Amino acid sequence: MEQVERYDTVKQYNDSMGVDTLHPLVSVVNFNEIPTVQNFRRYMGIYAVFLKNIKCGDMRYGCQPYDYEDGTLVFVSPGQIYGIDRKGIAIKPSGYGLVFHPDFIKGTNLGKNIKNYTFLSYEVNEALHLSKKERKTIVDCIEKIAEEINQNIDKHSKTLIVSNIELLLNYCQRFYDRQFITRSNVNGDILVRFEKLMNDYFKSDKAFVLGLPSVTYCADELHLSPNYFGDLIKKETGSTALDYIQSKLIDEAKERIFDRSKSINEIASALGFKYQQHFTRLFKQKTGVTPNKYRNLNS
Repeated sequence: MEQVERYDTVKQYNDSMGVDTLHPLVSVVNFNEIPTVQNFRRYMGIYAVFLKNIKCGDMRYGCQPYDYEDGTLVFVSPGQIYGIDRKGIAIKPSGYGLVFHPDFIKGTNLGKNIKNYTFLSYEVNEALHLSKKERKTIVDCIEKIAEEINQNIDKHSKTLIVSNIELLLNYCQRFYDRQFITRSNVNGDILVRFEKLMNDYFKSDKAFVLGLPSVTYCADELHLSPNYFGDLIKKETGSTALDYIQSKLIDEAKERIFDRSKSINEIASALGFKYQQHFTRLFKQKTGVTPNKYRNLNS
């Protein structure tokens, strides 16, 4: 098994890249200036944004080849592992890497809102694929951060660097929203697979055995990260992933309630609820009536 390299500091990452550390908590690396790479796996204790200049076909978006040739943005959050496997073939990297330690943004507006940028926890195959215009915007942001790092550090340095990182992430949020729209055919396929997953879950005994389907379970089955899955469902349906799952659950419950040979408690258990009262509470919340009343109203 390939060894996982661990990077908990900006200096550790810079040392591995063979570049100087100009600031202990933030760095911009120009990949055009570093040697070739083959295979690696890295555990990151720091945030990283990688702009990869790769031609179409070198990277795939889930099961689909991506359609923008000018650049791919990959995000890594503390605690994630990422890597490259070139099957022993050395490649010359091209692009930029922005890395920053969580301590750098503590107490700032970005630090308070960093978890709102859900794409930071997407999987690598859920990367952001940029058009030429978008790539220029991102490069401008990265170069401004690099320019500030290269200045003599003063009382304004942190504010300006953090502001530019926040600006970069806000642009990324906009571009991801665009990507969800332009990839509606890919998203539609995921929704179809999600529908089938839910139908199979309730038609089998999985609900009884495993309990209620969770967002994480559905994302895993669809080979997506929970954050990406949740954002995709929100963009496509207007509902959160949990609300969407619960709606499918209630639709299934309505059908089963018509079977009077089953008690409400038996239906609740078969749907994955440990306690009937939890089922009754959710059903009333979604429909306005209890399961018993719904059964009687439709008898």
